[in-house]
Amino acid sequence: MIKQLAHICIHSNDLDKTLHYYTEVLQLEKGFVFEKEGELFGFYIKFGNNTFIEVFKGDPGDVGNINHISIEVEDMDGLIERIKSFEIEIGEKKLGADNSWQVWTEDPNGIRIEFHEYTDESCQLTGNACIVNW
Repeated sequence: MIKQLAHICIHSNDLDKTLHYYTEVLQLEKGFVFEKEGELFGFYIKFGNNTFIEVFKGDPGDVGNINHISIEVEDMDGLIERIKSFEIEIGEKKLGADNSWQVWTEDPNGIRIEFHEYTDESCQLTGNACIVNW
């Protein structure tokens, strides 16, 4: 019955900065906007396969936000350089316990973003147990 993730909803104090991060820095496409009383109230960011991030105007501290978003990528090194070119802090690339390459950063709202690049041994592809030590 369940097909796939439809969207993750986050809140933002600065819609323009958030839109810039997702559309310019990460090069994702805006889906559509929400308007309230003639003003921008939010928007959808396309993630492919009808999966989206839904962003609404609001204080993340008041309404709460999610722990993190994980995004699969194909060129981790290229993505890291792109993000750094916008003077955005990003961690070091490392191989996780799941045998996937990962690197972490944050969007303008403090949402932690984990980028994943799968390997042939990634638990996400093999179904093997992921033994963690953290």
